[in-house]
Amino acid sequence: MSTAASALALGGCSSLGMTAKRPEPDFIWSYLAHFGVNSWKDIPLETQDPSLPERWLTRCCADHVRFSEKSWSKLSAALAKAGCNQIVIDLAEIVQYPSHPELAVKGSWSVEKLRAELDRLRGMGFEVIPKMNFSATHDTWLKDYHRMVSTRKYYQVCEDLIKDVVEIFDHPRFFHLGYDEESYDCQKKHLLAVCRQGDLWWHDFLWFVKVTEKAGSRPWIWSDYSWKHKDEFLKRMPRSVLQSNWHYDAEFNATQIDTARYLDLDKAGFDQIPAGSNFLCDTNFASLVKYCDAHCSKDRIKGYMMAPWTRTFDIYEVKALEAIAQMEPVIKARKS
Repeated sequence: MSTAASALALGGCSSLGMTAKRPEPDFIWSYLAHFGVNSWKDIPLETQDPSLPERWLTRCCADHVRFSEKSWSKLSAALAKAGCNQIVIDLAEIVQYPSHPELAVKGSWSVEKLRAELDRLRGMGFEVIPKMNFSATHDTWLKDYHRMVSTRKYYQVCEDLIKDVVEIFDHPRFFHLGYDEESYDCQKKHLLAVCRQGDLWWHDFLWFVKVTEKAGSRPWIWSDYSWKHKDEFLKRMPRSVLQSNWHYDAEFNATQIDTARYLDLDKAGFDQIPAGSNFLCDTNFASLVKYCDAHCSKDRIKGYMMAPWTRTFDIYEVKALEAIAQMEPVIKARKS
């Protein structure tokens, strides 16, 4: 670790500003880390029986930060050892956004604390990319604005937040907008279901692309909207948008819609960072890399992402470490 990085303990305050090295790897080995977690159910945690299953409770929204700094310190060290060179941070409620402090919860980090952590991670060799999920299924972190989708106020707030985060992250080359799973099926257990469809979905999405590019970052999204809207997606999606299609099963077969999209996106000329996970099985990530390396153009596969879908809690530490351990041999084998 560099001298600059060693001076920045997790949660400390950086006085170095933009002096920390900003790695931008040519080939990306990315890890999705959830710092904020109010991105699933809009049901308040404090209204729930604490004896309910942990899986349910961790998906409810809370009025306080749920993030283990001790666990993240272990995970980030493991990621560096494994050869991971990029971390995508899902922010949600973790930080006090300068333009909209009303989105903070108890324990939300100051901008200075987040910047200190970005410097620490960069000092360890990671490129650090922001993620803010603007899917109507995953935007409970927006609080009241979550119920104002596609309104004038909503657009203004979202643009303010993107500008805030681009500044905090010192103008990152990518900005992950999420935008996955916006459907009624994914919101059946929410208090309020909101789903944009057809031209409204495209209007809002293309608006986010424009705002992100204007701020100086390249938009990056999950590609699952293409599963049910293939032709429309391939026609209307800007080629400038970086794609992360995902498939988390053990088997890869082009007859599967989600697997086939890797090939369709490649053929249509999209840059991709395919996403794998140990969410369903422990062999997925290795199989994903093998499949896409064999079937997609080398110049359009910009890297791979591990998305374990664990929150950064002590109780999920083992699962997260297992995901990282599954990345390590794949990274080393591909580099050799």
